Amino acid sequence: MGELSRMNLILFGPPAAGKGTQAKRLVDGKNMVQLSTGDMLRAAIASGSELGQRVSGIMQRGELVSDEIVIELIEARLPEAEAAGGAIFDGFPRTLAQAEALDALLKRLGTGGGGAGAPPTHGIDFIVQIDVPRDLLMERATLRRTDKRTGQIYHLKYSPPPPDAELEHRADDQEETVKKRLDAYDAQTAALLPHYEKLGVLRRVDGVGSPKEVTTRMLSQIAG
Repeated sequence: MGELSRMNLILFGPPAAGKGTQAKRLVDGKNMVQLSTGDMLRAAIASGSELGQRVSGIMQRGELVSDEIVIELIEARLPEAEAAGGAIFDGFPRTLAQAEALDALLKRLGTGGGGAGAPPTHGIDFIVQIDVPRDLLMERATLRRTDKRTGQIYHLKYSPPPPDAELEHRADDQEETVKKRLDAYDAQTAALLPHYEKLGVLRRVDGVGSPKEVTTRMLSQIAG
């Protein structure tokens, strides 16, 4: 991988765009900290802390965890990210209000803003949108199959399962569900992408190709 200074980075991409794969490559190759909303909520509950007890109670009641609590969790993890190669935000923000809350937090703490060409008054250095044609996203998602015995995920076209696999077509990977998830993603990012584009931190990357090729394109956009 190319040179990448410490920074705060948001990866955007629709289902099956390869966002998770790219996040893992940055975590492994650049010592960045992946701040996953789901992981942070689970860790808070497992910690037994006062915040964790609050989160547990909210989730047990079937309610949504507030943006304020998620921001609190992020703030607790940022020192770790700052000591490493920076933060990759995963699953947050999803709305314009969340984006503004995250901007305010990072600006208040004086983190980020150090990436190549990033505005010094803004906490997010870059947001990378991984673009993949919708028909390819459908193919990637709907042809996935899971081996019920091992949990291993295969792809009928790109990574065929062994003959003895006991395959399951998960509900999340079925055509109607995938279409709904893609529509929801488009609606979610309709306001977020223009928000970050106005701030001058949005970069778009072609997500078609091998994971290594996509990483190379991404680093060419953000490495300084």
